[in-house]
Amino acid sequence: MKKIQLIVLSLICFGFAASAQTRKVVINTPSVQCGMCKDRIEKYIAREDGVSAVKVDLKKKTTTVTFLAERTNVEQLKTAIANRGYDADDVTAEESAYNKLPMCCKKPAQPTKETKE
Repeated sequence: MKKIQLIVLSLICFGFAASAQTRKVVINTPSVQCGMCKDRIEKYIAREDGVSAVKVDLKKKTTTVTFLAERTNVEQLKTAIANRGYDADDVTAEESAYNKLPMCCKKPAQPTKETKE
């Protein structure tokens, strides 16, 4: 009897695991500058509910996230990155979080019209 219960329980658990849809998304993170940026994003996003893997590519300036679609979505992930101080696709970095970043993690200043002349 215990074997049957164990088999049924295993099938139920397997059914739930199989129904969990895993997605992978690549988010443009153009404001990442250095290894500290990479570490900050990877550690912070890895804590988000449903996230199973995070990989920041400094050269391509992208963040690849693997996650469970039932627990989070792309917009929530972009917002989480922005809340850490980095741009994520069309979501701009949250200003107060950006201001707290070390200097090496901040975007290079864009020349203004006045400095060009």
